[in-house]
Parts: sequence; structure tokens; C-alpha cells
Amino acid sequence: MVVGVLLFDSAVEPEINPDRLYDCFRSQEQRQLTHENVQRKQARTGEEREEEEEEQLSDSESEDEDNEIIYNPKNLPLGWDGKPIPYWLYKLHGLNINYNCEICGNYTYRGPKAFQRHFAEWRHAHGMRCLGIPNTAHFANVTQIEDAVSLWAKLKSQKALERWQPDTEEEYEDSSGNVVNKKTYEDLKRQGLL
Repeated sequence: MVVGVLLFDSAVEPEINPDRLYDCFRSQEQRQLTHENVQRKQARTGEEREEEEEEQLSDSESEDEDNEIIYNPKNLPLGWDGKPIPYWLYKLHGLNINYNCEICGNYTYRGPKAFQRHFAEWRHAHGMRCLGIPNTAHFANVTQIEDAVSLWAKLKSQKALERWQPDTEEEYEDSSGNVVNKKTYEDLKRQGLL
């Protein structure tokens, strides 16, 4: 009796999986590197080990410095480098002044430049549209809803007065070349003077 003999058919070849083969070589390489690292560490003296530990600590401290939370007690805006801008620059640009706009939903703008720019932006235009008021140059620097509504009513009444009124402003010329308004012309015509 034959025990442990395996017979392979010559027509059937064993499958070779390239992924398993790569993993096998990689694990052998990893074992070899680990073995060399252990031998190198065992061959070091105590002083060399302490130096390496200090080096690793300094590396971890430098990584911590990169991830530090920035000290910003005055809540200054951040510059391009992610650090707060200098205080003098903050004051120079007027960023210490806050402007509120009731039309924009009580949104606060920091500095006059941002405040002036916001009148042409979508938030202010949407607020004006919701009030039924066009967002024109007449309403620049108007931030209160009540002021905007009263100004719009005043502008509408002025435009109504300036509008052409045909019954009073229409002019006629009589046979002698005199130019008179419509009402006077009709009165003269009724009297038979024309």
C-alpha cells in the first residue's frame, strides 16, 4: 500500500495566482527587513539608543507644532497663511467696525469695504426683491426696512408727478399760430373765437 503519493495529470497544470505570489515575496522581504532592524538595534550601545529616542521625540514635537491651535484672543480675521492678520492692518482697513443690514436679515458686515460691496450682492438684492422694491442706486446705504419702504413711496410719488399728463400738458395751435394747452383751446373753440 502506497501512502502519501499524489498523482498529477499531465494535462492539468496548477493555477498560479500572481497576487498570492506577490504577497509571498513581499512578506519574505518584510521579514528580512525586520530581522535586520532587530539585529541593528541589539548591536547599539545605551547612548546610541537614548539619542535615537530623543530624535524621535523632537520629530513628534515638530509635528505637534504644525497642528497647534493659533492664539487669536482679539478674534482677528485670518490671513493667507492661516494666521491672524496684524492688529494695525485690522484697524487700517476698518475691520473693527461692524455694520448691520436689516434688509439682509440683520447680517453683520466687517469693515466699510465689505459693507459697500454688499449692496450689489445677492443677499441685499433678494431682501429688496422680497420688499417689492427695485435694488437701484437710490437705495445705496439704506439698511433699514422702514427707511427703504418710505424712500420707495416718496420716489413713486415724485415719478407720478413727473409723468406726462395729457389733459393738462397737451398743447394745441390755433389758426393765428398761438400755442395753448388743451383746456384753453377747447374753451376758445366752444366760445367760437377760433
